[in-house]
Amino acid sequence: MKYDLIIDSRPTEVALALLRDGLLIEFHKEKHDNDFSVGDIYLAKVRKTVPGLNAAFVNVGYERDGFLHYLDLGPHYNSYKKFTHQGINQKLNTASLKNFKKEKTIDKEGSISAVLKSGDQLLTQISKEPISTKGPRLTTEISLAGRYMVLLPFSDKVSISQKIDDAKEQTRLKKLIRSIKPHGFGVIIRTVAKDKKVAELDRDLKNLYKKWQLITKNLKNAKPKIKIHGELNKASTILRDLLGEKFNKIHVNNQQLKTELQEYLSRIAPEKEKNIKLYNKTTPIFQEFNVTKQIKGSFGKNVTMKKGVYLVIEHTEALHVIDVNSGKKVDSKKDQEENALIVNLEAAQEVARQLRLRDMGGIIVVDFIDMKEEKNRQLLTEKLKEFMKNDKAKHNVLPPTKFGLIQITRQRVKPVMNIDTDENCPMCSGNGKIDSSLLLVDKIEAKIHKLTSTQKGPIHISTHPFAASYINQRKSWFSSSISTKWSKKYNRKIKVSPDDRLHLLQYTIIN
Repeated sequence: MKYDLIIDSRPTEVALALLRDGLLIEFHKEKHDNDFSVGDIYLAKVRKTVPGLNAAFVNVGYERDGFLHYLDLGPHYNSYKKFTHQGINQKLNTASLKNFKKEKTIDKEGSISAVLKSGDQLLTQISKEPISTKGPRLTTEISLAGRYMVLLPFSDKVSISQKIDDAKEQTRLKKLIRSIKPHGFGVIIRTVAKDKKVAELDRDLKNLYKKWQLITKNLKNAKPKIKIHGELNKASTILRDLLGEKFNKIHVNNQQLKTELQEYLSRIAPEKEKNIKLYNKTTPIFQEFNVTKQIKGSFGKNVTMKKGVYLVIEHTEALHVIDVNSGKKVDSKKDQEENALIVNLEAAQEVARQLRLRDMGGIIVVDFIDMKEEKNRQLLTEKLKEFMKNDKAKHNVLPPTKFGLIQITRQRVKPVMNIDTDENCPMCSGNGKIDSSLLLVDKIEAKIHKLTSTQKGPIHISTHPFAASYINQRKSWFSSSISTKWSKKYNRKIKVSPDDRLHLLQYTIIN
């Protein structure tokens, strides 16, 4: 599998599309003035404590207070508090923790009111972005993520990803990191650190320590609601998490952004700088790489798959609901149970893609087609887990209920990506909605495919004059029209003619 990152830099935002073998699997939008992203560090002020929730509401500068639970303070809160106070008052001469006297850890079962009071200044990190009517979720246990590891101030523990199951490699990495990490810092070794050399790990560790030095510097004379340290932009974050041997190209349509990404890669992976390509064609970059069309076909309420199978996706405040429908995909040679299994397995793969694409978090309920046999229900569950194994977000797939529902919990750190793919109807001046016009040709071809598999003879299509002109148009003397390509592909005479009586997206097919 090859990954390609397509970056569309716009005046107010940057849109990023991650393709796996040409298929859209992640889509992100980031405004240029985006604050309160996951990983951002703020100097905040406690507004009030709520003993009933064992939590505090904290002002970080957002329109709604952030939420800080007692368990998110971390065991080393007292040390962070002391360090922050000394940093603000310019009593820190260095970012090193070698000679810093740590304070006693807080009680794991303690009360928020015993540790915090109104007016306290805290060094906090965004762990969950503001969602709907809720402010950001906060933590005072600071973590600095790099390509190969995560740096944890005030902790001496070195832990390693469970996905590295080689005992010898675990021992090597732990021994190596303990020998090079700065005193007073803990480290979580990420999966991608497997088999990496000392120089690469040391470089990543030094970059993380430089971030801590910058945080220390920015604390001097800092006032509450000030951002102390910003997380990487979304493009750099994706590069950090996905940059492996299979990563192919990064296409970007802005020279300044290209330069910024090259500078970032020069620090973490100099050998990958050549993979960044500047896109300067007149055709929009998303259109060139077939991203726009995939967005239109993937973000609607109804998501169609091959041979008529489709999903219906609904979003609510409490959970997300996905309904699986077989459409007209029925194999007469197979019984109902076999057909249901085939449809469900196909749908499970698309469900896994949709969760990642839309970044759906929280509780997701999937209503698959009922199956009577236990072995089939078990197979479906295992396949769904397999399809989701590359999902970076923490998730859990539960076995089907007696009603055939599969429940999924997925880490939610930001609002779900929701794009309105409907277009204003030109016939009613926007009082109604129509499906995306970009998918019209695909829908007609799907209908042709179905007809040619069951019936014989020529096919006559009538559609709106605009659509007919587009389908019959030859882009050059050396190219064929869409209708001609259909005729060759299906070995059938296919004629497309205009009909003024039809609306823009209406069509009729006569066989």
